Amino acid sequence: MNKYLKYGLWTIAAALALVAGALAFIALTFDPNTYKPQIIQAVKDGKQRTLKLDGDIQLRFFPVLGANLSKVSLSEFQSEQEFASVESAAVSLKLLPLLFRQLVVDEVAVSGVRAQLVKYKNGKTSLDDLLGREDLPAVPAASAPAAASPMHFDITTVRLERSELSYRDETSGARYSVSDLNLATGRIASGVPTKIDLAARVQSGKPTVDIAVKIKTTLIFDLEKGLYQVQGLDLQAGGAALDMTGLSVKAGGDASAQPASEQFSMQNFALSASGTKGAANIKQGATGYRFEAKLDAPDLNLTKDQFSGSNFALNAKLDGEFGNVFAALSMPRIEGSARSFKVEALQLDAALKQAEQAFTLKLTSPLTGSIESRQFNLSALKLALNATGDKLPGKSIDSEMKGGIRADFGRQNIETNLAGGLLQSRIKAKFAVKNFNVPMIRYDLQIDQFDADPYMPKKTAETGAIDKGRQAEPEQPFDLSALKPLNLEGSLRIGSFKAANIKVAQLRVDVKAKNGIVNIAPLSAKMYKGAIDGKVSVNAASNGFAANAKMTGVDIAPLMKDAAGLELLEGKGNVVLDLTAQGNTIGALKKALNGKATVNMANGAIKGIDLTKLVQGLQKLSKETTTQTLGVDKNEKTAFSEFKAGFKIRNGVAHNDDLAVKSAVLRITGKGDIDIGRDQLNYNAKAIFARTEQGRTATLPVHVSGAFDNPKFKVDYTALLKDAAKQRIDEKKEKLKNDAKAKAREELKKGLKGLLK
Repeated sequence: MNKYLKYGLWTIAAALALVAGALAFIALTFDPNTYKPQIIQAVKDGKQRTLKLDGDIQLRFFPVLGANLSKVSLSEFQSEQEFASVESAAVSLKLLPLLFRQLVVDEVAVSGVRAQLVKYKNGKTSLDDLLGREDLPAVPAASAPAAASPMHFDITTVRLERSELSYRDETSGARYSVSDLNLATGRIASGVPTKIDLAARVQSGKPTVDIAVKIKTTLIFDLEKGLYQVQGLDLQAGGAALDMTGLSVKAGGDASAQPASEQFSMQNFALSASGTKGAANIKQGATGYRFEAKLDAPDLNLTKDQFSGSNFALNAKLDGEFGNVFAALSMPRIEGSARSFKVEALQLDAALKQAEQAFTLKLTSPLTGSIESRQFNLSALKLALNATGDKLPGKSIDSEMKGGIRADFGRQNIETNLAGGLLQSRIKAKFAVKNFNVPMIRYDLQIDQFDADPYMPKKTAETGAIDKGRQAEPEQPFDLSALKPLNLEGSLRIGSFKAANIKVAQLRVDVKAKNGIVNIAPLSAKMYKGAIDGKVSVNAASNGFAANAKMTGVDIAPLMKDAAGLELLEGKGNVVLDLTAQGNTIGALKKALNGKATVNMANGAIKGIDLTKLVQGLQKLSKETTTQTLGVDKNEKTAFSEFKAGFKIRNGVAHNDDLAVKSAVLRITGKGDIDIGRDQLNYNAKAIFARTEQGRTATLPVHVSGAFDNPKFKVDYTALLKDAAKQRIDEKKEKLKNDAKAKAREELKKGLKGLLK
């Protein structure tokens, strides 16, 4: 037995020596570089691409089997344009383990890879011919071979340096690239922890992305057990994306997966992001909106269709022009399956802090639902809101609303019912949405009273300067395209309401919107001792607007003061409006305004000037007195018992020629234009006084011009003096005439007396 063993060992040794000698002979005599032309021609004939092998090809056979290449490039299909290139590449395999079906790679090192994939306008790609996508005949199924033991592999290290990959889509114009790609690994083998160190720069034109990424982690895979693990993930990314600059993203944690048994888990996972949003799209000198967000998922487990997790937390912060916003979402425990799950206590905390006020919101509710049927139910919703600010009643308001939200995304339906207090108001709200593709929105909202002004940002010198700067800039057009698919119907009713300092009561606004047409009717309210009843329509396709409204018994003075800060008229009366306009900016709408308006007031006054007082001392006027331009004097006014005027409005200019103002001592007539598009007045009026201190009548021409908020009154005393002089002459003529008649009568009487003697 020992003799056979000895002969066997000698036989094996001799075979190994023969193999080693053969490999040594091949290594010493074989030069692969002599076959470059044949290799290049074979690629040219088989793939219609040009292969360049500008560097040497080196082969190693013992103790490792390996190859080294350098300066290799491949052209596009039927083109000389470069498709891919490699500066250098090296791979080596340990020879002896191959005899035992073990693939042991000593090293894989690649440097300077450049490749560009293109999707052409015809839908094909620059890689199709290499992948052999031609239709192939079906191959008859062969009987399954006997099971063989799996190939074991073991890679000592992989290195990829200074590489670049790009993709261009000619159909959409999109471009993507990965540059500065570097990868270094430790030993890669089943059951062995593998260190991974990856760095790259990702860029894109549509959408705009420029981000540098670094990933460090430990990868463990056990092929026999089917177990895959990531430990100590450390991901860092920074740069710009979309309209965000200074972007910083970090992620870390552990994860494991066993696909065969459908088990997945994550532990201590954390994701954070920060940056500045909008800086690339806003005006020069602005800094954009700073944001921060963080997600914590300490424990998440999924086994087949069952999942569970605990202590989820999502925090976000945004510092914007409108204030500082903070939000935090937490779920202490979630469990269930795709068919049915529950969250015991979903909680959302939010806060908004502004210069003059602050708001905090707390929303709590259990959450149940089904991912499979896409149904979710917040059955016991509580919403608590606190507002603080110096302008608020008691400087602080607490309120709470209760209700529920049900969402059925399978049937595309959301329903909401809420009731309770919100800020200083009592509210009942119903809201429903159906068909998410073309949403059908229905709502009914009842509010007892609401004052919006305390919650509006306070005007300061700084904001005033910003507003003036914005007014100097070209007006930005508004876009009504969002109204075109809108299908909405609802009613809003408010007992008392105040916004922009305008006060109304019993406000009702019903809205119907469909096919790009929005109708608001009725639009009614009690206001300033009177009432308004009207309707408004908007055509999104043409940017057209129409308004019909009638104000009856309205006290004009407080309305004008509250709405625009103007003090021009006093009186109580009626105003009827029938207006249309078309345009995509406020300025364009004002200049395109057409229609008509009528004003009928009683027992009021024109504020800023006292026409009666101007002619009370008519005898003091001299020949040198001509005209005088007067500004608005808030302490002066011209009283009237009746004020009537009709306006025809065309292209933003309201023309009037039937002004009729009456009082005990004067009548005012006039005609002129009110340029609404440019906020200017150009109006000529005549004030006819019934009597003066001299007992005469007088006509005083007055020209009103200038801006709405600062009109000028030009009083023409020359015409007044001419009228007064004419009246004196007429009086003298009448006196002379009367004197002549009296003298004639006297002479006649004397003559008659003489005849009778």
